[in-house]
Amino acid sequence: MKHEILGVIPARGGSKGIPHKNIRDMQGKPLIAHTIEKAKQSRYIDRLIVSTDDPKIADVARFYGAEVPFLRPAELASDSSRAIDAIKHALITMEDLDHKRYEYIVYLEPTSPNRSAEDIDDAVDLFLHSDADSLASVVEATQYHPILMKTIENGYLKPIYKDEPEGMPRQEYAPKAYMRNGAVYIFRRENVLQRILWGQTILPYVMPIERSACIDDMNDWYLAEIWMQKLNQR
Repeated sequence: MKHEILGVIPARGGSKGIPHKNIRDMQGKPLIAHTIEKAKQSRYIDRLIVSTDDPKIADVARFYGAEVPFLRPAELASDSSRAIDAIKHALITMEDLDHKRYEYIVYLEPTSPNRSAEDIDDAVDLFLHSDADSLASVVEATQYHPILMKTIENGYLKPIYKDEPEGMPRQEYAPKAYMRNGAVYIFRRENVLQRILWGQTILPYVMPIERSACIDDMNDWYLAEIWMQKLNQR
């Protein structure tokens, strides 16, 4: 059965951690270009757009083959804006422009440049064969296992999750933990229109660490570049 799928790449202009992050050069091309190129290879995405408030980002996105049919309103691109409102705006706007109904939204953040086109399509295929409300790509948490997380009470470390077993190697921490890596999200139209992203059931798409870089600061940037170099050598 054919499903109409809208691909949305969010790219606001007001990045604070890394100024102009989305169009900063990474391995010879703007950061956003890596996501555009992989999304354009997807066999599932029917329409791919970039939602941005920044004309410079819009020009770069168009140069690399993405469509930018509108500029996102400023009130949907501030530090305090919620992703759901930008996604809902993109969905409603594109349905009005295209005179069609998009059943699913594949949401691809530019800050995950090492995902592959196969990751996108495998995630969509997994989601289409489920009845889940949403999908989020994840990576296994090793050094970030919740058992390692502490709080400070009265000057002493206290567990947030549960006591860390004395001398236990990290490989034996249980239960196995996963964390969102920001690479692929899939949402249902009916939920988005109600300002719901996740719903009650979230399907995981597990990815390896080398394709799970998620850039928030320059340390993340350098790690993403290292992994990209290694992936490109394969």
